[in-house]
Amino acid sequence: MTQLDCFYSLSSPWAYLGGPQLQDIVRRHGVKLVLKPYDFQLVVPQTGGIPLKTRPEPRKTYHALELARWSDYLGLPLNLVPAHYPQGVADDVNWNKTPGWMVIAAQLQGLDAFPLSHALLRALWAEERKTSDAAVRIAVANEAGYDGAALHALETSAEVQAQYQANSEEAVALGVFGAPTFILNGERFWGQDRLPFVDRALAKLAAAKA
Repeated sequence: MTQLDCFYSLSSPWAYLGGPQLQDIVRRHGVKLVLKPYDFQLVVPQTGGIPLKTRPEPRKTYHALELARWSDYLGLPLNLVPAHYPQGVADDVNWNKTPGWMVIAAQLQGLDAFPLSHALLRALWAEERKTSDAAVRIAVANEAGYDGAALHALETSAEVQAQYQANSEEAVALGVFGAPTFILNGERFWGQDRLPFVDRALAKLAAAKA
């Protein structure tokens, strides 16, 4: 089965906006989606990306403009300045890591982690919920049909932490500099607006196998 990797952070509005499109593409092409949350703050400065909080003001305002455009175009609700997205240096350096650990925990349990991932992103960007709070993550997971307490208990396990580290190291090796970045047979597709190209690439692969 063809595998499509998704490198992203659970704080990415673009991963949230691209979620329904990604799910549709995976379903239509029958591919294996592997979610790979990675340490955005650690990786991106190494690979040439510019974290939003360190960008010049014109780029920050354009980022907000694009988010508003895409939210309207896709019909997905989104708060441009969500209540629980730190605008400066976060007091809790793990604030956007722990939701990723929960997603990894679900995936390592053999579960389809995509609905959980999208629910956590939606909670942050559309529902004004603090996903860095364990109780919120547990509630979101429960609402999405998972055992939130069990997944939370695994977040800091050696297996989950090793996978998070491996994802981060792989992201550096592959030249991932933003989120989401999709990898198909070693080829990078950066951003939810590149999903049509992912769709085309998968269609070409299917045609070549026919």
